[in-house]
Amino acid sequence: MIFKTTPITIKIKGNEVNFPVNSIYCVGRNYFAHAVEMGQDKRVPPFFFSKAISTIANEIIDYPKKTSNLQYEVELVIAVGEKSSIYGFAIGVDLTRRDIQKEAKMNGKPWFSGKNFRGSSVVSEIVPLNPKIDVSTLELELYVNGNIKQKGKCSDMIWNPGEIMCELTKEIELKAGDLIFTGTPEGVGDLEKGDRVLISIPEHINHEFTVR
Repeated sequence: MIFKTTPITIKIKGNEVNFPVNSIYCVGRNYFAHAVEMGQDKRVPPFFFSKAISTIANEIIDYPKKTSNLQYEVELVIAVGEKSSIYGFAIGVDLTRRDIQKEAKMNGKPWFSGKNFRGSSVVSEIVPLNPKIDVSTLELELYVNGNIKQKGKCSDMIWNPGEIMCELTKEIELKAGDLIFTGTPEGVGDLEKGDRVLISIPEHINHEFTVR
């Protein structure tokens, strides 16, 4: 028996057609300050992990099971187009069950359980890239209940989007529809039930979600 599934798509700003998601890839520790925050203080080759597309969420996030330490990580998200081009960008949050991730790292196990759970990949609508937009000048902001918690510049990335895509293609074939979470600046912190989160790339995109 062949089962038909409904494609997972994301809205495209100013477009009636949605962006069909293929795969999700993430870069770890791609800002110097966050690398220090997480115990790494030098430039090393980027490392990657993947997330299931079923983790994509939008406006309502259920506090996940098996954790007491849910943390936010605001990130620039690259939407891959044809021939490994950059179709556009979004702002997203890589939600992490930090206690589970730490236990996995201590035992030399993958991060799968800490990173993959329903709602762990929050993604705004996608802004199509145009020649007037310089990705390196974009800024990321995250607010919890109206208080700013994270703020960073894409120019502070250790590996810029082009370098990230180049490194990724050494391992896998990027395809149209792929999303790449490009790492988070310093200031990661905890979320509780009832928190309202606003993420923003000023002048381009705002997105809000609630933890319940």
